[in-house]
Amino acid sequence: QVQLVESGGRLVQAEDSLRLSCAATESIFSAFVIYWFRRAPGKEREFVAAIDWNGDEQSYADSVKGRFTISRDNAKNTAYLQMNRLKPEDTAVYYCRGHSTYGLRSPGAFGSWGQGTQVTVSS
Repeated sequence: QVQLVESGGRLVQAEDSLRLSCAATESIFSAFVIYWFRRAPGKEREFVAAIDWNGDEQSYADSVKGRFTISRDNAKNTAYLQMNRLKPEDTAVYYCRGHSTYGLRSPGAFGSWGQGTQVTVSS
């Protein structure tokens, strides 16, 4: 399993933009599909976006489609989540994880979770 560290979360205003980063310390980063999940207060962890090994395919939750963009730079062992037109309901802890399989949506497929990065959107 690849170890990933999320960063970039902070307090922003509604309609602002924010970019989260997901960095790996290992070169095996390119061997993994990268996923972003989030967990809002009082809610279950949910899928946000995924990008395949080469960045050729991306998938998004309906709630973020058209506003969020996932990308990756395998040379930098880093993935990103560009979040535009943020809404208060995007407030959550955001997590990135790697997996060998593309197309997953269930948090249960990923085992344990790290600390994530907090995104707070004020209205």
